[in-house]
Amino acid sequence: MTNYRRDRTPGSTWFFTLNLADRSSRLLTERIDLLRTSFRAGMRRHPWCIDAIVILPDHLHALCTLPPGDNDYATRWRQIKSGFSRALPHGESISGSRRSKGERGIWQRRFWEHRIRDENDFERHVDYIHHNPRKHGHVERVADWPWSSFHRYVKAGILPADWAGNGDDIDIGAGER
Repeated sequence: MTNYRRDRTPGSTWFFTLNLADRSSRLLTERIDLLRTSFRAGMRRHPWCIDAIVILPDHLHALCTLPPGDNDYATRWRQIKSGFSRALPHGESISGSRRSKGERGIWQRRFWEHRIRDENDFERHVDYIHHNPRKHGHVERVADWPWSSFHRYVKAGILPADWAGNGDDIDIGAGER
């Protein structure tokens, strides 16, 4: 098995992207209650702070901070992904490689992570997360996407409800994911 080099700085904040294996699927939003249940179960076993998150039909982005001294984000995502997959009925297309390992064909095997370096990096990734449904054409206004921490930021008074209304007033330079 390939040994990927991953930054394992304990207690850090991370930006993550996780994708479904079938990128044409709408499974994450169609089965949002199962995904929420999987997040809650995983967080009971291994708490962490979800600073920002957006769930799209075929992928999600999250900005999460690990507890001091903890660097095990991989276990958290494995538990969330496997809990979600186990709750779904079988029937997805599964490659021979996955079948031989007893895996489902719901998620892409890996995920993408980036350790947040400073406050500016944090803010750019929060903006990227909240703007993502608009970027993908799911909504015209960020406020219209229901599966986003954007609403929590508005309720806390951090962002106005009309933030990024036309998309011209923010820097979403976190990158294309």
